[in-house]
Amino acid sequence: MTIREATPDDVPAILQLVRDLAVYEKEPDAAKATEAQFHAALFPATGTPTTFAHVAEVDGTIVGMAVWYLTFSTWTGVNGIWLEDLFVQPEQRGRGLGRDLLATLARTCVERGYTRLEWWVLNWNEPSIGFYKSLGAVPQDEWSVFRMDGSALTTLGG
Repeated sequence: MTIREATPDDVPAILQLVRDLAVYEKEPDAAKATEAQFHAALFPATGTPTTFAHVAEVDGTIVGMAVWYLTFSTWTGVNGIWLEDLFVQPEQRGRGLGRDLLATLARTCVERGYTRLEWWVLNWNEPSIGFYKSLGAVPQDEWSVFRMDGSALTTLGG
């Protein structure tokens, strides 16, 4: 088992894991990202990446991933990591890969002086919630998540 930073060659496997996650989260049609979009975000031809990824490998096969990006706290004046997606194939769970992926991101935070590692979890996903709590993560349920997309976004931004 290995946790490592993703490379451009890993993009197809990462995208497949994203699609597997969408199925697990009961929204298979919502995962519309393309390999080109992932390449542009993770490994841009010019400029700085806006998104980062680590992968979990077992016997040379990618079986898990953590896709993340930097946040910034105006209160602390310090960056943090937002974990956009964490997913390990169901048949590979229980081997410590999810914990190792999160530990890698936590280590990145510590090494770089970041003060937060944050993510969302669906309220119905009790196995994940229990797992996160077992690692010391604390739900931030005093906040409400808001999203603007579709026609509301177009109306306000148009």
